Amino acid sequence: MRAARGAPDELRVVATSTLAEFVLPSLMEAFACRAGPRAETSFGVAADGGIRVLVENRLADVALGPCLDDDGRGELVSEPLFRTRLVVVTSAGSPRPPGPPSRWSWLVDASGTDPDADSGRLLRRLGVAEGHVRVFPNQTATLAAAAEGAGVAPALAHLVSPRVRRDELRLLETPATPSDATWHVTAPRPGLRSPAADAFLHFLHTPAAARIMRAPGAGVPPSRFRPPVHITLWGA
Repeated sequence: MRAARGAPDELRVVATSTLAEFVLPSLMEAFACRAGPRAETSFGVAADGGIRVLVENRLADVALGPCLDDDGRGELVSEPLFRTRLVVVTSAGSPRPPGPPSRWSWLVDASGTDPDADSGRLLRRLGVAEGHVRVFPNQTATLAAAAEGAGVAPALAHLVSPRVRRDELRLLETPATPSDATWHVTAPRPGLRSPAADAFLHFLHTPAAARIMRAPGAGVPPSRFRPPVHITLWGA
């Protein structure tokens, strides 16, 4: 119907909070520059456990985050997109916290409260009780608090490495970290997705997209910035 009206293809991308905060604005900007007026792009944020629902119900065209593969039994296809490492950081000037990690003061963003997210699984694996966790509105605020010595924070190695190089943060080893972490891209199977989704999937495998995912700190021009649309799923 959009094509019949002469409207551009619509591309709706949903991602986890970390990807939406650090990577997706620059990624979508680069894709929009390539696609030009042929595609109208937007993106939103959802918890790991809610992303599948959005793509299955055609509320999003492409998802970036956890693997949603269903072993070929459904309509969705997930594939690895970017591999990194999950680490724990603290202030560069702070000594190692005493006792086991379960007794440390942990600083997390919303993903730390999501049992399906990397941070949530890490806290569960280390046996961290809720009383030892403080939640911040985003990962940037979490890392700022960690740099000030307020506690320790889980982070992705390649995203936090600039702060480590500037001696704001340092890495802490735990029984569960460093550990592998992988971003996946998920979309409906070929034939069930839009031309814009196909074009975006192709773009994600280009060197330009890989550079953005590896070092997403360049930002975007104000005229092209689109704040994320936050998607909240309510259940009974």
